[in-house]
Amino acid sequence: ADLSKMGSFLMMGLIGIVIASLVNIFIGSSALQFAVSVLGVVIFTGLTAYDTQRIKEEYAEGYGHEANTKLAVMGALSLYLNFINLFQMLLQLMGNRE
Repeated sequence: ADLSKMGSFLMMGLIGIVIASLVNIFIGSSALQFAVSVLGVVIFTGLTAYDTQRIKEEYAEGYGHEANTKLAVMGALSLYLNFINLFQMLLQLMGNRE
């Protein structure tokens, strides 16, 4: 499946999560926190798939050895951050037991 059109929607969703999280700091709503966690898991899963496809496409174009090395480092960093944020959202989702 072609995920190239999903990138802008996922980034808008990410901005929405940041705004909702900032609002929830002042409100303190557990329902909003649950919604942010669920949406965060969905969005970061989508971003991980999108970034994986983007990395594969950029590497297939092949800009040269030095450029591919830089692309590999930036791609690895992008996936690393996606996995960290996905894990944090899962911890928030599973850790709100009372």
